[in-house]
Amino acid sequence: MQLYDVIIIGAGAAGLMCAIEAGKRGKRVLVIEHAEQCGKKILISGGGRCNFTNIGTKPENFISNNPHFCKSALARYTPHDFLELIHKHKIEYYEKKLGQLFCKDSSRQILQLLLDECADYNVKIKINCSVQALDKQECFTVTTSQGIYQSTDLVVATGGLSIPKMGATDFGLQIARQFKIPIVPPMPALVPLTFNKEDAADFAVLAGLSVDSIVHTNDCSFRENILFTHRGLSGPAILQVSSYRSPHEPITINLLPELDILQALEAHTTPMELKNFLAQFLPKRLADAMSDHINIQKKVHQLSKNERDTIATHIHQWQFYPAGTEGFEKAEVMVGGVNTDALSSKTMEAKSVQGLYFIGEVVDVTGWLGGYNFQWAWASGAAAGRSV
Repeated sequence: MQLYDVIIIGAGAAGLMCAIEAGKRGKRVLVIEHAEQCGKKILISGGGRCNFTNIGTKPENFISNNPHFCKSALARYTPHDFLELIHKHKIEYYEKKLGQLFCKDSSRQILQLLLDECADYNVKIKINCSVQALDKQECFTVTTSQGIYQSTDLVVATGGLSIPKMGATDFGLQIARQFKIPIVPPMPALVPLTFNKEDAADFAVLAGLSVDSIVHTNDCSFRENILFTHRGLSGPAILQVSSYRSPHEPITINLLPELDILQALEAHTTPMELKNFLAQFLPKRLADAMSDHINIQKKVHQLSKNERDTIATHIHQWQFYPAGTEGFEKAEVMVGGVNTDALSSKTMEAKSVQGLYFIGEVVDVTGWLGGYNFQWAWASGAAAGRSV
């Protein structure tokens, strides 16, 4: 049986950052990873270039039952702190938009940075190592497929339920339940929405079409592109609102943020089919589909005030009622997780179990699309690593 100061379950972004910070302080650290390699979600992130942080990160960019919980960790490990590591390792990066920072080359550079830092501080990492049992008496005993290990502190960095084909499981939530730590029910977030039958008939033909839009739900709105798919709607704006929407509630989409279509309709005095009129402002495929959806047969110059209002409402306030979501298989993250009321916001330690910590996506803190979830991983990992 081998003894460590801290065992970290999960070698993703949060777990490796925690290991680095604990290693800096001279702690004997063991990281256990059940997959065949570390950081699998890091490698696929950002289209293979890893959107590793967002320089505009604020607490308002995160969703949690306790919106104040994330403030302490985010304040004590900022995007500029991670950028110091990026500069130290001479990784070239660029800002894509809205503060989103990506590697110029490959997401492998971020994973290698983390592994190199772990090596510098003598962190031990075991891959293909699954936890079979977990117990706490005077210290934690972790029984694994590669042996039995003990530690004073245990950090759970197992991630959420999103993308199970990458190895995601509910193991972190199982650990929370074992120690009677409350959980906010998890749901898919940053996830595509699916068509109901009526909308599928009208809009599935638009698969592949992307449109700049303002998407609104539950008092929050995002302006970015929406993407039509065979099964529903995706794209950055849809993924963002998916984290906020209530089941069975519509989302409202403005397909022409830069134009008042009502004014354009009122000013038009020559005979023209509605689909041809809309095609002046929208992609032709969308103009055709929306015209069929609205189903007003008159020429534009013959429209009544009520008919013009109906058309304007469909263009600027399209009420989209999703049938559901694409689920955890297509979700980038989850909302919900370990209830933050049960954790210290400064250290991530469970209030009721000394030496037990939860960090990263397994905690009920979920960032927007655009590098925010990586920043939460770095910040929560650093908070625990500086405490264990």
